Amino acid sequence: MADLTTWLDKAAAFRPETRLFVDGDYTDAAAGLTFTDVSPRDGSVIAEVASADAEDVDRAVRAARRAFDSGVWRDMPPRERKRILLRFAELIRENTESLALAETLDVGKPIAESVRVDVAGAANCLQWYAEAIDKVYDEIAPTGPDALALVTREPLGVVAAVVPWNYPMIIASWKIAPALATGNSVILKPAEQSPLSALLLARLGAEAGLPPGVFNVVPGLGERAGQALGRHPDVDKIAFTGSAEVGRLLLRYAGESNGKAVSIEAGGKSPHLVLADVADLKAVAEAVAWGIFYNAGQTCNAGSRLVVDEAIKDELLESVLRVTATFQVGDPLDPATTMGAIVDERQLAKILGYVGIGRDEGASVAFGGNQIRTDSGGYFVEPTVLDNVRNETRVAQEEIFGPVLTTTTFRGTDEGVRIANETRYGLAAAVWTRDVTAAHQISRRLRAGTVWVNTFDASDVITPFGGFKDSGTGRDKSLHALDGYTGLKTTWINLR
Repeated sequence: MADLTTWLDKAAAFRPETRLFVDGDYTDAAAGLTFTDVSPRDGSVIAEVASADAEDVDRAVRAARRAFDSGVWRDMPPRERKRILLRFAELIRENTESLALAETLDVGKPIAESVRVDVAGAANCLQWYAEAIDKVYDEIAPTGPDALALVTREPLGVVAAVVPWNYPMIIASWKIAPALATGNSVILKPAEQSPLSALLLARLGAEAGLPPGVFNVVPGLGERAGQALGRHPDVDKIAFTGSAEVGRLLLRYAGESNGKAVSIEAGGKSPHLVLADVADLKAVAEAVAWGIFYNAGQTCNAGSRLVVDEAIKDELLESVLRVTATFQVGDPLDPATTMGAIVDERQLAKILGYVGIGRDEGASVAFGGNQIRTDSGGYFVEPTVLDNVRNETRVAQEEIFGPVLTTTTFRGTDEGVRIANETRYGLAAAVWTRDVTAAHQISRRLRAGTVWVNTFDASDVITPFGGFKDSGTGRDKSLHALDGYTGLKTTWINLR
């Protein structure tokens, strides 16, 4: 890993691609619109990025539809599609430094994490789905001897992936990898805070051999580019990760246009449910702190609620605070930094506002709660712990999307499960206990798409990710994700 001086030099020399990528080539927005891409590490302007409007989206959709209808990708032999996607993954690895720098400058995450987690994770995801292409079989229904009924998976057509700014490359790969693997054409709309890695991915995909029109990237504002994709009558599927409010808008746009499929992953308010019999409080404290302060808490499944048996609460909280104090908030380009910047000034204000709300609601600030590193020009806040939080309060119920942990106590397992479940979200949860029977029983009772037992945020592409309730519908990752980008066709052949 290069040192801070080297990364600063690379940042000074960084000249990102800022144009749309449509039909195999970069192009300016038709109306010449741009938006300003600001780095949260110091508030500096990185670039003016082309901003797609409805005309640009229509151009991308028409290119994607032409590619799909031609069969140039859809009908390509599976082993050839596999070869191209494997090369795509390898090119991501070969361009790790450029992609990691784009990610860190755009969203303020520590450069070490951009290299180790984000770029590596995107490459691994593309590789995994590439390798799955020629290993997924269709079905023959049990009709009897007079007929043959084939059940085949067919690509949906034109897929629009609308992704957020917190993990731009990783979440984009969760959408585009299974969509491309199943033969669809894809239009990627990155968040306006994080367009740069997506535009570089477009070039790498073309270099790997993706035919023109198969993979397009249209950065732009949600109210323009996002809405245009949601309302476009020739988009067959929207794959979205972001807020529940925007997810509902996309559902509305789909309903008011062509009724396109919409899958939504819309955040969470994930609890650590810690029983009094837990074996290792130090391990719990490490998991709790990293589960909320990693990526400055800007993670949809962040463990933002500590729901702990009152018998061990004081001892556990003391241990959590010791771990919290070890987080080094610093320049995201410094490999020693463990917690970087908040993505933009608006998000910073939202987080600090919630700290104030927590105080007003009766919580005490056990750690942090302040903006720091103001002399940098960037957007930084301390890791923060709010103690004595009642579960019905706003800070316990609403997604803060920042490094803010709340602590709530319970008496007895039933009350603990009730508190853990009493939220509009259902993305993830963790149970901490040494009783394997209790672990199984509680896991079944928790309404969450993922439940970890005696760990947190353990994950791989092999397992599905998504939630219940307001956390959305559909699943990213695993072979189950392929179902979201294909439709089942029955072909009934009379053999009489």
